[in-house]
Amino acid sequence: MRIGLYPGTFDPITLGHTDIIRRACALVDRLVIGVAINTGKGPLFSLEERVAMVESECAKLSAETGTEIVAHPFQNLLIDCAHDVGAQIIIRGLRAVTDFEYEYQMVGMNRAMDDSVETVFLMAEARYQAIASKLVKEIAKLGGDVSKFVPDDVRVQLLDKIK
Repeated sequence: MRIGLYPGTFDPITLGHTDIIRRACALVDRLVIGVAINTGKGPLFSLEERVAMVESECAKLSAETGTEIVAHPFQNLLIDCAHDVGAQIIIRGLRAVTDFEYEYQMVGMNRAMDDSVETVFLMAEARYQAIASKLVKEIAKLGGDVSKFVPDDVRVQLLDKIK
């Protein structure tokens, strides 16, 4: 069984994230969405809220793709999380050249710790390349329309959270 790990903070999960998840399903039999605890980033949503949003959106994607998708909170090293869930592949989404520079370093470090775990980069679809959770939150806080950036259920939760 090919198991993939797609890690992130998912604060909140965006259409860019769901695009990568949908496409990653074609590569693996089981996809684990690693929801990083990452309190250092000061997430707007609690870990429980982020996991619930990921589970809700991924249930739809799992039904659509036939791939098992599960959420897994983690706070340890990414390579250790991959070991914990039995992942042979780490899935990373890329939006821009600046993402690649950071991801390139991460791959090197992860391979130095365990070269049996491969990293696969998926480019976000063009219409999703500019989407970043941080920007989505800022747009919502300033009263902008975020419906083009997040799933409908997430938009409702985001607007409720910032009120």
